[in-house]
Amino acid sequence: SRLFELVEKNLPTEESRYSDWTAFALKWAELSSLIHCGSNAAHQTRLKDVGDALNATFSRWLSDHYSSLINLPPTDPVMLHHVPRRLARDVECSGDGRAALIVVDGLALDQWVTVRQLLHKQDNNLVMRESATFAWVPTLTSVSRQSIFSGKPPLYFPSSINSTNSEEKLWKQFWEDHGISRLDIAYQRGLGDGDASSVLDAAIHPGKTKVVGLVVDKVDKIMHGMQLGAAGMHNQIKQWCEKGFLCALVGNLLDYGYDVWLTADHGNIECVGAGRPSEGVIAETRGERVRVYPTPELRSQVADAYRFAREWQPVGLPSGYFPLIAGARDAFVSPGKSIVGHGGIAIEEVIVPLVKFERRVG
Repeated sequence: SRLFELVEKNLPTEESRYSDWTAFALKWAELSSLIHCGSNAAHQTRLKDVGDALNATFSRWLSDHYSSLINLPPTDPVMLHHVPRRLARDVECSGDGRAALIVVDGLALDQWVTVRQLLHKQDNNLVMRESATFAWVPTLTSVSRQSIFSGKPPLYFPSSINSTNSEEKLWKQFWEDHGISRLDIAYQRGLGDGDASSVLDAAIHPGKTKVVGLVVDKVDKIMHGMQLGAAGMHNQIKQWCEKGFLCALVGNLLDYGYDVWLTADHGNIECVGAGRPSEGVIAETRGERVRVYPTPELRSQVADAYRFAREWQPVGLPSGYFPLIAGARDAFVSPGKSIVGHGGIAIEEVIVPLVKFERRVG
């Protein structure tokens, strides 16, 4: 109840700074995690009502301020493509530094809170320095995750905007441009199960590999099969986390002397179908929370028929890429069908965790 009061008293406005939104998102995540992991129906309704008002303000704020975030300095990364630049700066400053970046595909900030509590139980010498950063809109893996590994806005990878298959090449290119030999750069995706130390042994040479990018896609897989909403997400993420893969992965990387960072390419939100456009091949991307069109005219036609969606200005995106984003908690699926999805501009999808791990010494 106290956290509710704190949150409701400090709701950001359309005039707030980006730092007010990220600071607020961390509090909102604490509250959301508590409620999704509990079973109080009144609290759940209240969270949803506050969340709807919050996201209405956030979407207006984003329209006005999002483009101004892109070129901010990467010292404290405000957007995901700033993250590798911050790592590169740390590696350069330390002379012989090593950096590891774990990208947990689809991990929302409130789900990170649940993960953090379990990591703390599993290894109480872990220190987690938490902050939050803005994902790319539309909040799709192929858009936002590539911007992490390339260190660039999506504008710079038009040919691969709809796929994640160029990530390794983009990651290696980024670090080569920062003076690191291709042989000392590692990248591995599709992680989340099994024995973390053997996964790492296959991916890196502990004494030699200077930078490593790792994609854990377990949370995204859980999300795409989720029938039980936000509470079900927390429950399954907890079960996955209890198996210890993530804790072991972080611990091994710290043991090998890496600076270890964790982030996510986008979050997710529980939403309800409001209608599925049947447009054949017109849409290039047919997501649950976003549709992407090759021309603004095609997009407008669909927008006219689906009033719950809004035309997003293609900030930092390649030419011929026009997103139509579902508003509020709506989704482009059959009316009334409940899903957990991403692609839109809710605070739960856009503001994601950015965490630096350290070991408590002594």
